[in-house]
Amino acid sequence: MKLLGTQTSPYVRKARLVLLEKNIAHEYVIDPPSEPGSLVARVNPLGRIPALILDDDFCVFDSSVIADYADTLNDSPILIPRDDALARLRVKRWEALADGIMDSAIVVRNEVLRPAEQQSAALLDLHNTAVSHALEYVAGLLGEQEWCEGDTITLADLALVSALIYLDLRQAERDWRGKHANLATWFDRISQRDSVIASR
Repeated sequence: MKLLGTQTSPYVRKARLVLLEKNIAHEYVIDPPSEPGSLVARVNPLGRIPALILDDDFCVFDSSVIADYADTLNDSPILIPRDDALARLRVKRWEALADGIMDSAIVVRNEVLRPAEQQSAALLDLHNTAVSHALEYVAGLLGEQEWCEGDTITLADLALVSALIYLDLRQAERDWRGKHANLATWFDRISQRDSVIASR
């Protein structure tokens, strides 16, 4: 299978981390959708990344759908609980929080790329505030736990580390480590995993 994406997309990183953690053989193809001749537009009607092309050319899109699918391919590790609906919900809730951070951070990124006179201060404030509130919430939820949910790595951890890496890339001025020391400690630890190192 092939995973199409870019090095900077946090959604692509999340999908890659799932494949890497589960040791699923795949080819990672850097293929920005905006580039002429991009394969993404031909395989994904939405023209977005990540896009996972299976061996029979069936294309899976959206990082959450890719993660759900990839997690069923083997049991080592199980990243999304399967036999406990509440445990599954809790992991997916973490993913939604992390994705929400990514969503708002990308809105901010796109807005600041516009000419200064065309930027919306209200939009920037709305989404920067959303990121700040979400970080405060996840830091409180995490506490001093080793993992976001349960006693081993899950999709929750992979989604959150993807969001934080993106914040470091696009909002380097945001002092989330200084405000949330427990989140910084967790981030430093998970950043040493082979999958995270490979994704960077």
